[in-house]
Amino acid sequence: MESRELTAEELEKKKKKEEKAREKELKKLKAAQKAAAAKLQAQQPAAASKSEKKKNAKREAQEENPQDYVDPETPLGEKKKLARQMAKTYNPSAVENSWYEWWEKSNFFEADPKSSKPPFVIVLPPPNVTGALHIGHALTAAIEDTIIRWKRMSGYNTLWVPGMDHAGIATQVVVEKKLMREQKLTRHDVGRERFVDEVWKWKDEYGGTILKQLRRLGASLDWSRECFTMDEKRSRAVTEAFVRLHKEGLIYRDIRLVNWDCVLRTAISDIEVDYIDIKERTPLRVPGYGTPVEFGVLTSFAYPLEGDLGEIVVATTRVETMLGDTAIAIHPDDPRYKHLHGKFAVHPFNGRKLKIVCDSVLVDMKFGTGAVKITPAHDPNDFEVGKRHDLKFINIFTDDGKINTNGGEEFAGMPRFKAREAVTQALKEKGLYRGDKNNEMRLGICSRSNDVVEPLIKPQWYVNCKGMAEEGLNAVIDDTNPKLEIIPKQYVAEWQRWLENIRDWCISRQLWWGHRIPAWYVVLEDDQLKELGVYDNRWVVGRTEEEAQKEASRMFVGKKFQLFQDPDVLDTWFSSGLFPLSVLGWPDDTDDLKAFYPTSVLETGHDILFFWVARMVMMGMKLGGDVPFRKVYLHPMVRDAHGRKMSKSLGNVIDPLEVIRGVTLENLHKRLEEGNLDPNELKTAKEGQEKDFPKGIPECGADALRFALVSYTAQSDKINLDIQRVVGYRQWCNKLWNAIRFAMTKLGDDYTPPTEIDPASMPFSCKWILSVLNKAISKTVASLDSFEFSDAATAVYSWWQFQLCDVFIEVIKPYFTGNDPAFASARRSAQDTLWLCLDYGLRLLHPFMPFVTEELWQRLPSKIDSVRKESIVISEYPSVVKSWINDDVESEMDMIESVVKSLRSLRSQLPPNERLQRRAAIVRCRTNDACTIIMRHDLEIATLALLSSLTVLSENDDVPVGCLVDVVNESLSVFLKQGSINVEAELEKLRKKMEETQKQYDTLTKKTSAAGYQEKVPAHIRESDEAKLASLLQEILSFKEASEHLEHENPES
Repeated sequence: MESRELTAEELEKKKKKEEKAREKELKKLKAAQKAAAAKLQAQQPAAASKSEKKKNAKREAQEENPQDYVDPETPLGEKKKLARQMAKTYNPSAVENSWYEWWEKSNFFEADPKSSKPPFVIVLPPPNVTGALHIGHALTAAIEDTIIRWKRMSGYNTLWVPGMDHAGIATQVVVEKKLMREQKLTRHDVGRERFVDEVWKWKDEYGGTILKQLRRLGASLDWSRECFTMDEKRSRAVTEAFVRLHKEGLIYRDIRLVNWDCVLRTAISDIEVDYIDIKERTPLRVPGYGTPVEFGVLTSFAYPLEGDLGEIVVATTRVETMLGDTAIAIHPDDPRYKHLHGKFAVHPFNGRKLKIVCDSVLVDMKFGTGAVKITPAHDPNDFEVGKRHDLKFINIFTDDGKINTNGGEEFAGMPRFKAREAVTQALKEKGLYRGDKNNEMRLGICSRSNDVVEPLIKPQWYVNCKGMAEEGLNAVIDDTNPKLEIIPKQYVAEWQRWLENIRDWCISRQLWWGHRIPAWYVVLEDDQLKELGVYDNRWVVGRTEEEAQKEASRMFVGKKFQLFQDPDVLDTWFSSGLFPLSVLGWPDDTDDLKAFYPTSVLETGHDILFFWVARMVMMGMKLGGDVPFRKVYLHPMVRDAHGRKMSKSLGNVIDPLEVIRGVTLENLHKRLEEGNLDPNELKTAKEGQEKDFPKGIPECGADALRFALVSYTAQSDKINLDIQRVVGYRQWCNKLWNAIRFAMTKLGDDYTPPTEIDPASMPFSCKWILSVLNKAISKTVASLDSFEFSDAATAVYSWWQFQLCDVFIEVIKPYFTGNDPAFASARRSAQDTLWLCLDYGLRLLHPFMPFVTEELWQRLPSKIDSVRKESIVISEYPSVVKSWINDDVESEMDMIESVVKSLRSLRSQLPPNERLQRRAAIVRCRTNDACTIIMRHDLEIATLALLSSLTVLSENDDVPVGCLVDVVNESLSVFLKQGSINVEAELEKLRKKMEETQKQYDTLTKKTSAAGYQEKVPAHIRESDEAKLASLLQEILSFKEASEHLEHENPES
């Protein structure tokens, strides 16, 4: 099913039929040298076409050997062997086969640090080792490969470094699940050493799938420099960075509140917390609990006050945390509680005295009761209150989310949400429960485990970011010496907001997979307490244990001690932050580091501007002495066609490989079934797929997917990806294919391209296509330079589609009809121009669509006296040729195309069975210049508009009756001959057009007549307005003339 795209093929067949019909019709045209009528009449020889048909039929019969259209098998890594004949239709899987392996084996992607070419470097954002290619990766690869291929072809020493991230949490979760599934064991059952061995085995067997998939997209990465954040060189860089930053006092250890995941038993970063908005009482499934847990509930209860002062009522959404309360906060100006300043409440379960503290920062006396329970060890706001008022910090949770002994014997050992129920019940029994109500809230969920995040106080390692953040901020906003540019500029404000309000970075994680922290705890022989970390001043840091041993000996002279390495690992973002340095060999002063640092561009998603980009800038400037890249381009986030975030439960996740290869609806469903959706989610997801992909996804190929993604980048901060647009570009590849097939038949087997071209001696259409090609090159390069990738793609597409295929290829067809000696020179010029356009056009398009352009470029004939590059990959990117610029020719073609557009519009009004028939047409000109141009280009107009004859009349000439009419502009009107017309309908169309033009005229007249117009409006704008008014007035007169002409044909008028 996925290999048959019925609608598209039917469309292609229809297009081919129309093209054949046009070609047959054009064969009837024969050139003449004088009057237009003579030219056109001479091109309708009926008898000659019969012998021509016989020859063609005989030739086609000889050529129809199916094997001639099939590519021979190519040994892996060798240059692709192409079929003798081009296949009749474009087949992405056949075209995209074999090229990549040859490119890679030929070392086209390898950079040379000794090269004299200017360097251009991109580091691929390292995908997670656990990952498979998703549409976000595909967007990254499409944009970065477009940049790299363009720069490579433009003479740069390009380096695009591939790498993988060890993805601490994600990888550990995957391997833990595998252990449980296959052996029914937890990581604690097997122990740390064996578990880490299991992870390495998994990485070697399954990790890195995504890098193989990037090859399928055509990503021209330098695979000789492939790296992994936990390989030996990168690990050494991580250790070196930690040691250097610690020596400078920028890395330190402290006890603070962290986001804690009770399932993974580790601190997690802010980016790993997803927030869900809860409007009211809502039951949610939480890992480890058999029944749903209720959230969105505000519970009120009373604390008894000491000294018979009554009670004070507080409210909370996490009633279990009251077991760790150490104070109650009130506003100092609240008259209700003036008498309680400095007093105490009593904890009902353990008798602990809770101080009543006055805090105007936290407490809003208008909210609730105006009294707030304070749990400094389990809430970020309460933590700050605890520090301000020197309160006790009591942790009541174990690492796996159970109540510990600090919570009291009655609740110890209970899972936290079971304790929620038990504490509520106990409060009721003590008569302290005051009810509950719905409460709107945001709930933090770990994106890795789906566990509810618990704020927990823990000793962790931190990086002091303040000074580095200031440098990173100035690198962007310093007007006098900016070192780094962020594109689009809208994100500079976000950069400023993050770095001006930066907090110190928690870099330790309680995982087993990752870079072990190079810090050791010193336990002295005579220590009373020997638990790890119990004394704050016992940590030593070193590159190796031997270094740590020396440091400990220096600190504790003459004392006996033991060293124990910190069991924690570093946050994955720490090694990612070093990536631009470490991939080039830092801390060693390598050739790569000298040649390629700083890199040129970082291209990534705007969602990790702070978590990754800012950290790379801070660490790069601190450890590498300069920003790690000169520009940052932030691409949009990819959503589905309806603007929804891609989610497995919605069934709208798009796998790039399924778009490339095609997939049936049945197989899309199968992928969902293999996931872990519950039955309701599975039903919703399947319904979503049936709605969006009723026939599955047709095979589109990598080129079409890449081009679609790059074209979408104009969509602000989100891309609403519609697969039908990708399908459209796949059909466009077929258009390219057919253009080359046509060209090959017109060039012939013996054609050799010219050494140079002189447009001055060429026919009009050749001058025009070279001039507009120049404009397309200029626009494409300028757009790529300014990171306007969508504009670049549009410039290339528009030239190929609307100028080369729709106009030039059509307009030169008469030159190849028969062997009229009158067209010999024009025919040769058309061949040379066609070859030049295809060569330039394919090279212009190559960075966007590498596979199809290589295949087609390899089929083009080569110049005799020059050695062509082995591959389009390393050929030269087109640049503007000044001698091709011809504004006059372009202006004339604009007029021709306007006339043709109007004639085609009239043709579309004919009954369907008459639309392909050739008809006579008339152009009436109101100026001598227009008359001259139209008469000079009657052949082009007749060819493009499919006319049997074209008559050019002056303003005073009468137009024959029985014509459809349209006004082109103020100088031109066109008439298409028709036997009988519906005069009333035609008059109505003209009236509507005239009304629209009259509106424009009235609006502009009002503007130019306004008070102060002459004084305030610049002269050049007044002149432009004046010219526009004259033009509009002439158009209105033309509409009136056309209407009068039609009215003369109406017998009732």
